[in-house]
Amino acid sequence: MQSTLYVASNSLPHPHLPWKPQKPRILTLQTLKLSLKPLTLSNSLKTLFGSEFEDEKLDKQDQPTILLRLPVVVRNSGSVSRYLWDGDDLKLVSVDGSARFSLSPFSLDFEDGFRKLVRGCVSGIRNFFLPREVCENYLEYVKWKFLHRVFSSALQVLATQAMFRAIGIGYSRSLASAAALNWVLKDGLGRLSRCIYTASLASAFDTNLKRVRFSTSILFSLGIGVELLTPAFPQYFLLLASVANIAKQISLACYLATGTAVHRSFAIADNLGEVSAKAQIQTVCFDNLGLMLAALLNILFKNNQRLQAGLPFVIYPIFSAIDLFGIYQGLKHIHLQTLTKDRLEIIMNIWIQLGYVPSPAEVSKEEGIDFLRSKGRELWPIRIGCPNPRGQIARLSMMTMRSLSDEDFYFICIENFCQGLSRSGQLQQGILLCMREGAGTSDVIMGLLQVCYVRKGLLYNRRDNILEACDNPDFVFRDWFKLIEDSKRSARNDFNLINEQMLGLGWACKHILLNTQEQARYSFVDD
Repeated sequence: MQSTLYVASNSLPHPHLPWKPQKPRILTLQTLKLSLKPLTLSNSLKTLFGSEFEDEKLDKQDQPTILLRLPVVVRNSGSVSRYLWDGDDLKLVSVDGSARFSLSPFSLDFEDGFRKLVRGCVSGIRNFFLPREVCENYLEYVKWKFLHRVFSSALQVLATQAMFRAIGIGYSRSLASAAALNWVLKDGLGRLSRCIYTASLASAFDTNLKRVRFSTSILFSLGIGVELLTPAFPQYFLLLASVANIAKQISLACYLATGTAVHRSFAIADNLGEVSAKAQIQTVCFDNLGLMLAALLNILFKNNQRLQAGLPFVIYPIFSAIDLFGIYQGLKHIHLQTLTKDRLEIIMNIWIQLGYVPSPAEVSKEEGIDFLRSKGRELWPIRIGCPNPRGQIARLSMMTMRSLSDEDFYFICIENFCQGLSRSGQLQQGILLCMREGAGTSDVIMGLLQVCYVRKGLLYNRRDNILEACDNPDFVFRDWFKLIEDSKRSARNDFNLINEQMLGLGWACKHILLNTQEQARYSFVDD
């Protein structure tokens, strides 16, 4: 049914018009829809409320924008940025730079652009030379490595030039075949010596890394010095060159063997490959700088052959001293997390004396390089290995072995040794820790902790020599076994706490690196 709308004529005014009023219209919904225009309504709404919207917009522009700092920070390529919300948009703003006052917007933009350029260059250089995730001491190590590689590379260039002059390269009287034969012979002898050295000293690369590396660095420096002497004694070229190359090959073998352990000590995110790759980039760049330094010296003295020939002898002591100093300082910044007998002994001594487990950095500082092997010369030095029948207190060792059971994985006894190079040296006593076959890492840690408690008891009682009380054997045995029981009880009480603290500080407690003599084990036979 169609609805209608009536418009009454009497509802309208009746002015006196010259024309006749129209008849009333009947409006249907269809005609009403056609007559009403939505555009007119929307335009009127815009006109009505447009001014209010404009006023609100102006009010918002007049109000200061409050930035909401979001708890999300992004670190990328050395820059630090933070997400902010200004009410309408999400922004990423750099927060690692300090804003500076400037006189004009142009200077501010210039300073910002320059600062971004410098920051980008520094970040690019850092990412090129340094890994992303490394220990804090890595940068100090790289600084000393730069000093070492530059001057070492320069010395090698000067030494090679000296050897060329010794064999006569560049002179008409030289024989190319003889020079090549001498060069091949000295390289062959050097590589053979390198293989022999690596095979005979394999375990020392892990247990005495710093000492072996610095010792071979001294050999390398001496080898360069011998090469510089070849022009003065050309008739002994093969002998001098072979000796020098043997020393350099031994140093190279040690450098390659210990490189992985050094890189692993810096890698904190299992990025050993990245650390090794960056180390190669550093070595190449630093060596090229050393080559440029040597080339510059040659250019400066190229017009005087006599000065050019004598220049290496003047530069060698200076450059080699700087080279060795850089190596020594760099090794001090290598904090190894692997456990050896010496590091474990340092940890146990600090625990007994001060009551806490030291970090790898503290142990590294205490351990040092020990180039002169001064460690172990204190009273009651500790050794891990098997008993030497000639160095034992026979009856005391026999009683100790007889008291062993199937549950024991180690035993402790006293041994005698001579301090000095000859057998007529002063007789001293030390403590021997003998490990059983099948003993694990925890047994070695427990045994060494007990030995340190034993040494503390001997030093506390001011007993430098057990032999002084051998006139009364019963007293010696009773006193010794009481000390063993008390130290074993103390070691068991402290073991779990020490192990937890060592794991928390990053020590690699899964394995203990022992040298060939320390790996000797005994077997228990119950007859």
